[in-house]
Amino acid sequence: MRIPPVDRPISGALDRIARRMDRDPAPHTAIQHRRLFFGAVLALIWLLYLIAPIVSQWQDGHRMRAVAAAVCLAVFWLLTASCFGPFRQPDWDEGHTQAVLPVSYEWPRWLVVGALAALAAAMTVLLGVTGLGTAIYVAAAAVFVLPTAKSGAVVAGTAALLIGLSVHYGSTPLYFAFIPVVMWTGREIGRRRGQLRELTRRQQSELAIVEERNRVARDVHDILGHSLTVITVKTELAQRLLDTDPSRARQEMADVERLAREALAGVRDTVGGLREVSLASELVNARTALRAAGIEAELPDPAELPERYAVIFGWVLREAVTNVVRHSGARHCRVRVSEWRIEVRDDGKGLSGSTFGSGLTGLRDRVRTEGGSLTVETPSGGGTLIAAEFPTADGRS
Repeated sequence: MRIPPVDRPISGALDRIARRMDRDPAPHTAIQHRRLFFGAVLALIWLLYLIAPIVSQWQDGHRMRAVAAAVCLAVFWLLTASCFGPFRQPDWDEGHTQAVLPVSYEWPRWLVVGALAALAAAMTVLLGVTGLGTAIYVAAAAVFVLPTAKSGAVVAGTAALLIGLSVHYGSTPLYFAFIPVVMWTGREIGRRRGQLRELTRRQQSELAIVEERNRVARDVHDILGHSLTVITVKTELAQRLLDTDPSRARQEMADVERLAREALAGVRDTVGGLREVSLASELVNARTALRAAGIEAELPDPAELPERYAVIFGWVLREAVTNVVRHSGARHCRVRVSEWRIEVRDDGKGLSGSTFGSGLTGLRDRVRTEGGSLTVETPSGGGTLIAAEFPTADGRS
């Protein structure tokens, strides 16, 4: 049988009490009320052990001392509750928390700790050895409301005091000295973990920005590189046909306008993260680009194209055909596509130092991101081979 957590009913009860105290609170005010009530209950539980000595003083006839101790205890409880409120939801802000004080303004933190120390000393005088335990609450309050170094100094002083009293007088258990040290250490661990989470979040955000920037740069390069290459080839062809075949020249210029508009739309879609590429559409573009460049194209049947890697195959085909048109000087280009592999081979001049530019580098990154591998080489028979291969259904490549 699953046992529900104990803290949930308590937390829910405190929330209901806070809502009754302020029926229509602002969000910040409601949070302050819930934290204050939580701190009040926590402090009350911790300080219950002091009620018995006060009652004992009253029964022994020391009524003025009992009344004074009760007043000190009430004020001590109120200040402790204001410091323990953030314990419900720690607000480690640059090494300290802001006390949830029961007044409309924030008291200086040192004043709160100093007041608690004075009250602890007074209760020790009034109640004897029993009041020494309140020193632990002073250290705990310092842990919650003071920066790391200052709270550490208070904790160290409190621990030294309790150790000295325990060793020389045996008035307090020795383990009392380690309670504030453990609290301070836990608070410091929590603060550092919070800083680490924030640093991790920032790094992840920066990496996401860099990744998105690289994606946009890669997509813009692939879109504009291909389109501008085809536009350049068609413009040169139109200039040559202007005197001999004006109607064909006008047709080529109409294609240039269409390509320019498509490139502009592609850039807009890329910036908006909506850019979609498919192998079928890139085959049509490849046929147009190769024909305009005077390169014989051997392309697969669109009806036989695979679907699994259609998008990444489309990017490979786009960049490979751009490379053929721009750099190869080829007369023939052959494209082969299987379910797991695409290759583009031409009979041009092969690879050179300037061929492997940012386009193929970006393509290699894109293929690697999809889990594949890219091969760019000059076969023994000459020309250039660009091939991308991806894992098969059983994980083989």
